[in-house]
Amino acid sequence: MQYLSTRGHPERKRFCEILLEGLAPDGGLYLPEHYPQVDASTLIRWRAVYQQQGYAALAFEVLSLYIDDIPAEDLKALCAKTYTQEVFGTAEIVPVRALEQGLFVQALSNGPTLAFKDMAMQLLGNLFEYELARRGEELNIFGATSGDTGSAAEYAMRGKKGVRVFMTSPHGRMSPFQQAQMFSLLDDNIHNIAIEGVFDDCQDLVKAVSNDLAFKNKYKIGTVNSINWARLLAQVVYYFAGYFQVTQHNAQSVSFTVPSGNFGNVCAGHVARMMGLPIAHLVVATNENDVLDEFFRTGVYRVRGSADTHETSSPSMDISKASNFERFVFDLLGRDAQRVNHLFGHQVAQLGRFDLSQDPQFAQAATRFGFESGKSTHADRLNTIRAVFASHQQMIDTHTADGVKVAREHLQVGTPMIVLETALPIKFAATIVQALGQEPTRPAKFEGIEALPKRVQVMQADVAQVKAYIAQHCHLA
Repeated sequence: MQYLSTRGHPERKRFCEILLEGLAPDGGLYLPEHYPQVDASTLIRWRAVYQQQGYAALAFEVLSLYIDDIPAEDLKALCAKTYTQEVFGTAEIVPVRALEQGLFVQALSNGPTLAFKDMAMQLLGNLFEYELARRGEELNIFGATSGDTGSAAEYAMRGKKGVRVFMTSPHGRMSPFQQAQMFSLLDDNIHNIAIEGVFDDCQDLVKAVSNDLAFKNKYKIGTVNSINWARLLAQVVYYFAGYFQVTQHNAQSVSFTVPSGNFGNVCAGHVARMMGLPIAHLVVATNENDVLDEFFRTGVYRVRGSADTHETSSPSMDISKASNFERFVFDLLGRDAQRVNHLFGHQVAQLGRFDLSQDPQFAQAATRFGFESGKSTHADRLNTIRAVFASHQQMIDTHTADGVKVAREHLQVGTPMIVLETALPIKFAATIVQALGQEPTRPAKFEGIEALPKRVQVMQADVAQVKAYIAQHCHLA
């Protein structure tokens, strides 16, 4: 399997090369040259594999289609090491529960940091350690988080040989629980950097450093943001697992609603659908930062500045520059890399927007690729949390509430709708208390986490300053 850049760089690379790289040299994102096709007989076999052998075995089946430069037995062992009941709290790993007729919630938040990011990040930690040991190299991971990616990455990488993490986050814009999860990690290979700004400022820093090829190569910079193809690939697996849980045979189709800010999670669904998983619709649910909903409604992709990025009660989606969106636009435009480079490398970079509303291919976002969208507000979140708790005695977090609200607007009789759970309610306790008048359940291992000693460096959104910090603390061998 060879991988190419969405912006047309001529070089083709294997999986383990892009695993450690992040962005392509031309600033594009990596995608496979083609999506492996899963036919009816393969779906039947995978259903049996999942039901009889479990999630780790299914993960191996999916990943092995894209990863042919790790020996099969090693890849199988990495999957088995990652997806265990001990790590994810349940033998099913990603159990689906019914909410109401035709509407389901897929639990993705049973991992170490109580958020769906663990599903991919735990695998990424093991892949990094494996590949670095095989090469005898080290890696300095530089990332950005709006809340959950950071803690998931740090918990996955802490103590890993040959790996250091430098994680930026928007200063003061994560929930107290999220901040405590990250900043209380005192491991020598974990560095937290709080940036004075919003998440998009952090993401811009990551892209700026990734685009400085000399610095990137000298200091061995990699990324765990969803721009990393390996992380997105790992997320493809749970779409298949969710499908197998709510259907009895492969003639049935399902839809998924995905709370989304950066387009990574739902992009994994796009990949699963392109492979042949019978997905009727992929519904993108945004909060007040509705850049993605605006695009799917109008064809206009309009990046917001920091001043226009709302601080909301579903803060992990407070994103106005969806870095993974480029992958979908690449497919939408028939994989025209020159055009994608113009849209993202020039129009978005210089004008902050592009307009496909008059392009005949825009209609294919819905008709060919199955995308729909909707948005949710703070009042919607509160109402949805209250309604779900009153009717079903289930407590959901704020982002999942955005998903449930939008999913209900897109239900179709006869087609099960699965909402991808984003996190456990404890991560956003203040809003849960506002909605329900009671504290959400807190897992015992997180009791008193806010009072633990913390280590974090506050900085301005300045590339030179961040580079200097990395260079000072990376301890290259």
